[in-house]
Amino acid sequence: MSDPCPADEPGLEARLSRPPAEVIEVLRHLPGDLLVLGAGGKMGPSLARMAQRALDEVSAGHRVTAVSRFSGPGVRAALEAHGVRTIAADLLDPAALAALPDAPNVVYMAGQKFGSDADVAGTWALNAELPALAVSRFPASRTVVFSTGNVYPFSAATGRGPSEEDPVGPVGAYAESCLERERIFQHASRTRGTPVAILRLNYAVDLRYGVLVDIARRVRTGTPVPLAMGFANVIWQGDANARALRSLAFTTSPATILNLTGPERLSVREAAEWFGRRLGRAPVFEGTEAPDALLSDASRAARLFGPPEIGLERLMGWVASWQEQGGRLLEKPTRFETRDGRF
Repeated sequence: MSDPCPADEPGLEARLSRPPAEVIEVLRHLPGDLLVLGAGGKMGPSLARMAQRALDEVSAGHRVTAVSRFSGPGVRAALEAHGVRTIAADLLDPAALAALPDAPNVVYMAGQKFGSDADVAGTWALNAELPALAVSRFPASRTVVFSTGNVYPFSAATGRGPSEEDPVGPVGAYAESCLERERIFQHASRTRGTPVAILRLNYAVDLRYGVLVDIARRVRTGTPVPLAMGFANVIWQGDANARALRSLAFTTSPATILNLTGPERLSVREAAEWFGRRLGRAPVFEGTEAPDALLSDASRAARLFGPPEIGLERLMGWVASWQEQGGRLLEKPTRFETRDGRF
């Protein structure tokens, strides 16, 4: 196999952050440094490292600066070890935000999902107030904004899901506040000329977390697989990060919106049965499929970027291999099965 499953976490981190040629070309032609706001989460470290590797390839002399509270152990040191400059900051602190270096390119990843209903006020502060502060601080920067497919209503489980032109319909504090984040960046793009691309993501898969990991783990441990949310879209995290960086070339005023996910409609039942055959465990199911699900039509992104580098079949094989070899999991379930918007 020309691209086998990573054998360990260093190999996984290296694979996640490997910049495709298209990312290298985009960053080759972008002027100045890149600032990644909210870089300490599940996706931010590998995105920042991918960007720095791409800049190193073109010897542009530009730097990636990753900004986060960096509460997780070792994340900051690992980024620094790979040439990424880091700044520990609370972005809701106006003084800390003002002290950040200027940058013509920004990837905005800050936000809160889990715990959003337990702390609604904090969720709105992070997902709506902070975007207003950030876009005021960087009004002229090309800005790629991570959002979520949760801003869409459920759609027919037999269909492709909503496209970017379809009406939104967020359910719950998390989705509502994320739509507010989008509106704030859209307003700045329209009134201030801020070049913006908004990415509605669902769902990224690292081998240590993600929808496929949740399903495979449930099968492996004999835990019932819930079927009420019977279908989903997924994308390899490396592909998601690569598309986010390539989106710097598609920032516009007014803002561009792109659904960021894979082209396939994943059946939860069929995925569980596949993992059952691979892992030698008969899956246990709970409930039945509802007639609708949270889905997104990523046709527009496919026209811009082409197919993902890591397709669904290979990604499922990697997830199974990772669990077979005892790879570490992040213990952060996606809760993709949630239907009431409460995270």
